Amino acid sequence: MKFFHLTTLLVVSTAAMSGATTAKVNYSKHVAPILNKRCVECHRAGEAAPMTFTSYSEVRPWAKAMKAAVLSKKMPPWLADPKHGKFSNDRRLSPDEIETISAWADSGAPEGNPKDLPPAPTFVAGWNIGKPDLIIDLGKDFEVPAEGTVPYKYFTVDPGLKEDVWVEAAEARADKRSVVHHIIAFVMDSKENLSGTGGNLLVGWAPGDPPVIFQPGTAKLIRAGSKINFQMHYTPNGKPATDRSYIGLRFAKEPPKFRAITGRTINFGFKIPPGADNHEVAAAFTLKEDVHLTGFMPHMHVRGKDFKYTIVYPDGRSEVLLSVPNYDFNWQLSYQLPEPLFLPKGTKIDTVAHFDNSANNKYNPDPTKEVKWGDQTWEEMMIGWYDYTLPVTPKAPVATGGAEE
Repeated sequence: MKFFHLTTLLVVSTAAMSGATTAKVNYSKHVAPILNKRCVECHRAGEAAPMTFTSYSEVRPWAKAMKAAVLSKKMPPWLADPKHGKFSNDRRLSPDEIETISAWADSGAPEGNPKDLPPAPTFVAGWNIGKPDLIIDLGKDFEVPAEGTVPYKYFTVDPGLKEDVWVEAAEARADKRSVVHHIIAFVMDSKENLSGTGGNLLVGWAPGDPPVIFQPGTAKLIRAGSKINFQMHYTPNGKPATDRSYIGLRFAKEPPKFRAITGRTINFGFKIPPGADNHEVAAAFTLKEDVHLTGFMPHMHVRGKDFKYTIVYPDGRSEVLLSVPNYDFNWQLSYQLPEPLFLPKGTKIDTVAHFDNSANNKYNPDPTKEVKWGDQTWEEMMIGWYDYTLPVTPKAPVATGGAEE
């Protein structure tokens, strides 16, 4: 009996202490700083999220939903297995941040003293990279029909570059987001053809894909006279729309030390049998020179199940650098290494993916059909994008020029 009473007292005491702590959590002092740091980039007017989190009146109705989302790790979206690798753009909330949002929701989501609000983060309207030095759109409007299937559309635009430029940040933006599935902008350079390796990729956009912002001293090269080729994937949604999507580029003001390039592993020849729930597809690329690896972005469609990057060094050592055990087509995320990783010539970048073509996959359009490579979402892709850098030699040209609409 004494043990029972002591235990009861401890439980009551702990609950009382927890309640006291919970009561102190408020929006202005505790929750707003977390949202500003982790959420407002997307949860603001004109961005991808369906609701804005820039004021107490906007956030308060979503308190319980926010608690559920952070406890389940659904938000912020992050798909990398923490057992493999560390990433500078890791979106996961800390345990303390999760507890703060949960306690705030449990205590009735009080506002607190507005004087305790932190300074609001500043953004350039319509951009996450700041004011671009050059804006390039499709060159013409495209009429998206209300229904049907629209094959990939390609728009080649001459930005009129009279000199080489180095791009330190790039962002693609959908004009009519409701009908744009993705945007990919490639550089068409007559002096250097990197299209076979994916090295001509400049910037892309898909749900969850952030803009490209390189570390100081690193930039992508666009040579004078190059053209930009837009690959546009449109998805009719029942209403006709007129789209004129665009990209923004911010130029380096100093000569970079490293040139950023995007490579890829890719498998065009796979065939996923009907009903297969764990079909494996592999692809690899062996480096032909020394590089510094900086990041990854796996890409599949709705049957994509998991994706893994393994580095195999010339001496036979291997290391898993990224594992995405629960791939989600709705979140096309990139994963940036905290420090560039040196890979010597002869290193193999080995990628393995699995696909679920069974009826258990709720996103599967038709589990009775064999699936091959194709552009549309009911077909499949297997691409392991990866970013790397090379030293700039000889001394690089410096970009000049003002903003252009």
